Amino acid sequence: MTMNDNSSNMLVSDSIVDDVSDVDAIIFDCDGVLVDITESYDTAINETVSYILKDTLGIQADTIVTPEILYGFKSKGGFNDEVAVCYAVILSSFAAKELEKSFTEIIKDVIDNSDETGILSVDNFLESINVKITSIKKKLNYFGSHETSYIYTIFDQVFYGAALYEKIYSKPATLSTNGLIEKDKVLINSELISSLEKKFGNKIAVVTGRGKFAFSYSLKDFLDNFDISNSIFLEDESKELAKPNVEPLLKSIRGLDSKHCIYVGDSMEDMLMANKATEMGFKTTFCGIYGTSKKPEIKLEMFKNNNVPIILDSISQIPKVLNLV
Repeated sequence: MTMNDNSSNMLVSDSIVDDVSDVDAIIFDCDGVLVDITESYDTAINETVSYILKDTLGIQADTIVTPEILYGFKSKGGFNDEVAVCYAVILSSFAAKELEKSFTEIIKDVIDNSDETGILSVDNFLESINVKITSIKKKLNYFGSHETSYIYTIFDQVFYGAALYEKIYSKPATLSTNGLIEKDKVLINSELISSLEKKFGNKIAVVTGRGKFAFSYSLKDFLDNFDISNSIFLEDESKELAKPNVEPLLKSIRGLDSKHCIYVGDSMEDMLMANKATEMGFKTTFCGIYGTSKKPEIKLEMFKNNNVPIILDSISQIPKVLNLV
């Protein structure tokens, strides 16, 4: 890696500038890339976990999910879905109670034994240490629909708020909340969009864990600048297609008729997905964004340790990397 610009915190490999000269499309993740979610989704994780622990286990824990716990799971490559993190933390709390051990000890072991299979690796580990998780799994109903799953119902109400929740799902909310989606901080702007459109035309899309409603709600001022027809909103798809499954990215690449795209993400899942696309013959250069996290130094090290070719503090630096300015 070579630090091309110390003042703007850009890490770009020596050969990448020439290598991206033929890039013809750019595909973005949303959360942590186009939108700063530290006060929305990240907060929703803690509020959901807090509510469910009190409701199901009688445990009072207001801010149990620290940045270290969040990025511990995120670094494993199977927890792109925030609700999966909620599930893992709740099961870890359940296990600590059952085993009469400290939550700190159990959560460390769970993270250490997690992998890109996500919550399946959590289940397997807890079962391997003889924790009977059948009852709590049935209560949470992670694999149920958003309308029937207890854990998703709580998360969605916390994130969207009562009014939007009722609008989306046509069912009454049980929680009186204002909705943390209102705290999304949109990071893209007209200047960046203009620069990208000069390079890529209409070949600008997203492959995101968000649903289309949430994306459209927060990015409403920029919807016309994305090729929505060739974008993928994974919350609306089968859970089997969750990142790092490469198929959604390949579908977007094919739809854009791209010969070499840049995928801009902020997680291990994003990196694994982009790398897999290249392995399958769809040339994809991964660009990792680290500056939107509460512990940017952790994410920066993760990208550096995995030899990510382009590492940026912010999407505002993309035009400079691509020699668009």
